[in-house]
Amino acid sequence: LKGRALVAPGHWVERFRAALPFQLTDGQEKAVQEIRTDMARPRPMHRLLQGDVGSGKTVVAACAILDALECGVQAAVMAPTEILAAQHARTLGRYLQPLGIRIAVLTSSLDERQKVAVRAAVAEGRTQLVVGTHALIQERVAFKDLGLVVIDEQHKFGVAQRGLLYGKGLTPDVLVMTATPIPRTLAMTLYGDLDLTTIRELPKGRQEIVTRVIGEAQLPKAYGFIRDQVAKGRQAYLIYPLVEESEQLEAKAAAKMFGQLQRTEFPEQRMGLLHGQLPASEKERVMEQFRQGVVQILVATSVVEVGVDVPNATVMLVENAERFGLAQLHQLRGRIGRGDQKSYCILQGV
Repeated sequence: LKGRALVAPGHWVERFRAALPFQLTDGQEKAVQEIRTDMARPRPMHRLLQGDVGSGKTVVAACAILDALECGVQAAVMAPTEILAAQHARTLGRYLQPLGIRIAVLTSSLDERQKVAVRAAVAEGRTQLVVGTHALIQERVAFKDLGLVVIDEQHKFGVAQRGLLYGKGLTPDVLVMTATPIPRTLAMTLYGDLDLTTIRELPKGRQEIVTRVIGEAQLPKAYGFIRDQVAKGRQAYLIYPLVEESEQLEAKAAAKMFGQLQRTEFPEQRMGLLHGQLPASEKERVMEQFRQGVVQILVATSVVEVGVDVPNATVMLVENAERFGLAQLHQLRGRIGRGDQKSYCILQGV
């Protein structure tokens, strides 16, 4: 396919990097250069950015977005969940809006009036960067000039879904990102004309996460450890496979355990409940309270698997861990260890 060469002067990226409170790692630097070189070629980029949870893929993507916007085209970031889309919009907005970049968020939970306003701004080119969920691939969404597509957690989308977003531009450059290279991802790398960039190290100061498997009998000790960590000013996640109890499955449910643990194990701690059946506004309220430290212990389902960044959270207890897939557990564990404090992941299973 013929594409267009997006050769940016790089001034916007320079200003962005000067405002960062940290230096990019060698792996991030290499990734930025590989992507920049690819975007400058007169053919559409189709690149997979792979790196462990917390390796800094979003910052690398931000550099690519800035290069694209500096060339006068629009960019779109698609994420599989509203929580992750909101996280990306918040992170990118913090660094890009001071540069005068106009960012919009498009998700299914917006009311119709808000959706119409966002779609109009995108179609007319008044919005330079739009961050969203599957709502981005709806027929009514049109871009004035889409030049770069970024898809996070790409394995959560089907081939046709990704194709719908690509089709909203004229052979746009495409950057897909993942922390979980599952077999299909590997197959795409080998046979799908997908170039590969890998970030192999974590930012300085990150410590290895201590991971332990325990049985049901050791849960009281685990709860005591969480109380100790919270007393030290840290925060914790308690993860469950179900929202409500099920007659078909023998597994613990977040809603029931939230009430039970609040009464028995954590009466003096501030707890919050988060799962996929809550309204979007309630999810955002609970997450914001957790981010600010108002909520000390967050009881949740796998809805926090991606897109939650709370550096002060140092403990995660996953109950009925056998009910989760390996990639899910890897992603869930990535919610801790995001600061410079030692972190602990406890997996309770049979």
